[in-house]
Formats: sequence, structure tokens, C-alpha cells
Amino acid sequence: MAVKLSKDNFEAEVLKEGIVVADFYSDSCIPCKRMSPVIAELEEELTDVKFGKLNINFDSETAEKYGVSSVPTLIFFRSGEEVLRLQGAQKKSQLLEAINNIK
Repeated sequence: MAVKLSKDNFEAEVLKEGIVVADFYSDSCIPCKRMSPVIAELEEELTDVKFGKLNINFDSETAEKYGVSSVPTLIFFRSGEEVLRLQGAQKKSQLLEAINNIK
């Protein structure tokens, strides 16, 4: 299951080594809800990639810090640095391609 992210654990969970996909979402967002099972599938398949979810309604401070103005927004981090950002609902194949390109 994806790590629940907040301002309190964002640095420890995301800004360290490895590849991390941070999913900025809202409970009221239909495309976000459609992305949830896709993220869960990828999490099961890609054991070398960490996935985290940040609800912008409960942590607008972190969303603002990373310039997230619409959801869903997926920010891909490699060794603590942002390397890619995707907005809107994505297909599983698009996410796999993005992850493979940053590995």
C-alpha cells in the first residue's frame, strides 16, 4: 500500500535515495479515484519503486511548496530530485514508460 504522505514525513519518505512517485490527490477528484487502482497495481509490480499519496485537502502547504495546482499530479523523484511531473489521469502503460525512462 502506498505510503500516506504529509509535511511531517515528506522529506523522510520521498527526498532520500531511490525512485519515488508522489501522488498528489483529492478525495473528491474522480480522475484521482480512477488512478488509485493503477497506482496499486504498479506498486505490486515494481518493488524497486516507492509510491506515496498526499491528500492536498489535508496538506495544502506541501502541495503549494511543490507547485501542485491541479489533481491528480504525479511527481517522480530520483534520489530526492524531481525528474518528471505528470498531471491528469494516466494509463498504466504511460506510467510504466515514465518510470522506465527515469530509472
